[in-house]
Amino acid sequence: MRTARNSRHTIPRAGGSSARIAARVATRIAGSQVWLVLPAYNEAENLPPLLGRVGAAWSGRLRFRVLVVDDGSRDDTAEVAETMAGRLPVEVIRHERNRGLAAAIRTGIREVCRRARDGDVVVTMDADNSHPPELVPLMIERLQAGHDIVIASRFVPGAREEGVPWRRRLLSRAAGMVFRAVCPIPGVRDYTTGFRAYRAAVLKELWRRHGDRLIEAAAFSVMTELLLKARTLRPRIAEVPLVLRYDLKGGASKMRLGRTLRDYARLLGRELRPHRLTRRAA
Repeated sequence: MRTARNSRHTIPRAGGSSARIAARVATRIAGSQVWLVLPAYNEAENLPPLLGRVGAAWSGRLRFRVLVVDDGSRDDTAEVAETMAGRLPVEVIRHERNRGLAAAIRTGIREVCRRARDGDVVVTMDADNSHPPELVPLMIERLQAGHDIVIASRFVPGAREEGVPWRRRLLSRAAGMVFRAVCPIPGVRDYTTGFRAYRAAVLKELWRRHGDRLIEAAAFSVMTELLLKARTLRPRIAEVPLVLRYDLKGGASKMRLGRTLRDYARLLGRELRPHRLTRRAA
């Protein structure tokens, strides 16, 4: 098993510790539920520490349910998640074959939209233990302040990345610059991160309008696509600083740089196509 350089977990400080924020949040969302969607492919090594952190940070404070979407893993991802279900409210949804990140996110969102109430909160997070679940109470507090979507961002003051390969850093920054220039969304700097909190009512309205076509991306551009389609609702979006601990994840990255670049290019082309058609018609 890979050993992390530094196993300390970063606790948010805006407005207090994670525990104090969670306690404040719990009194305000009593009766509501937090749905955590974890798309997982070959994450048997990473799920136990991640779910352990979820339990430590949320149990007794938040009412929550974890949906692990096992995307045709070749390891024991599903079995490990089901074992954790004895200690935490974890459910496993299985894809019989690997269909990719976008399909796993689509499955998770479809299930949440079917079951969640409008007042619930939906959180998406990577299953590789690089995202801190301790940050979620602060994200929920931002939702309670009137925002519809809260993004754990790498590009705001206080954020940092540890152990992230330079190619991934470059891709994330380049994608952010391009989409901010071409498809600006108020309040958004980080278009590509998978760590977000949504009002369930927002996701349910998006699903009502688009159905399965809400997510048409093939791979890692899925999170950008979700934001771009959410623009039609004119949501209020906030960002909180993310400390991305890539050094805590075990196993190799699933991202393929060339394929991801092509996926972003296709998404950008779809966004630009209506503008080109409008100019021709004029």
